Amino acid sequence: MPTKFQQETLKPRFVQAKVLVVGDVMLDRYWFGDVSRISPEAPVPVAKIEKTEHRAGGAANVARNVAALGGQAVLLSVIGDDEAGDCLNELMAEHGVETVLIRDQNIATTVKLRVVARNQQLIRLDFEDAPTHEVLNGVKNRFRELLAECDVVILSDYGKGGLTHVVSFIEWARQAGKPVLIDPKGDDYAKYTGATLLTPNRAELRQVTGSWKNEADLQEKARALRRNLDLQALLLTRSEEGMTLFRDGEPHHQPTQAREVFDVSGAGDTVIAGMGLAMAAGLDFPEAMQLANAAAGVVVGKLGTAVCSFDELAQSL
Repeated sequence: MPTKFQQETLKPRFVQAKVLVVGDVMLDRYWFGDVSRISPEAPVPVAKIEKTEHRAGGAANVARNVAALGGQAVLLSVIGDDEAGDCLNELMAEHGVETVLIRDQNIATTVKLRVVARNQQLIRLDFEDAPTHEVLNGVKNRFRELLAECDVVILSDYGKGGLTHVVSFIEWARQAGKPVLIDPKGDDYAKYTGATLLTPNRAELRQVTGSWKNEADLQEKARALRRNLDLQALLLTRSEEGMTLFRDGEPHHQPTQAREVFDVSGAGDTVIAGMGLAMAAGLDFPEAMQLANAAAGVVVGKLGTAVCSFDELAQSL
């Protein structure tokens, strides 16, 4: 558990720490308006849009969380050669994130457009394409170049195709002695073999291991998964139940820190960003977990994909 003395020395350590974030980026667009009538064309509400907002999502949100906490974040990903890609690039610059965003002429940047009226989401429209083979090869080449400069690698998998070469990324990072943290997706975790840490939520873990009857059963499933995938640790995020760290020895549990929960979207991004930055700064697993849990507690008290600043973290700790 970080002491007061360690917290005071944490900031300069964070400033020195460099995290490479690789994965699927997306632009979250929000259209806010009001609904006062039903359309004469079809039985649907008419939203009169009054305000628009853009936020970085996916791996881009992980990177901005690293930067908000005071660390150095480098983001490697693929975007389309379009307005949404320009917007994402600008957002990252505003958040102080160094970007290596490779343009793919053949795809559109992934966009999630949400229409919101009176704090209720009316509809979400998704625009997405898988990156092309040639561009993904370019990502591989840049990964090897960037790897030497960073302390920790975070792979943020949203299942959009940006981590097609995840097996190579893990292998190269291990050879370079860099910890690899992965926010996993899907029901095939074999491709994550050899990673340092996976951070699934309950639904994601259940998809891979099946349901568990009790804590002892969960521990056994976590132990088996760690053994099969050669993982150093597994961090299970459990929403209102907090989070549990499984590694050699007894599991380490942290209760949730949220005072009042407004929105859990993006909390997983904050958790892995906090873990990655803390490990890059030299903290061990339990210390990093305490820090990540505190940061996530701050973020779920905000609306939308938000970040936790270093000062908010220090206050929460």
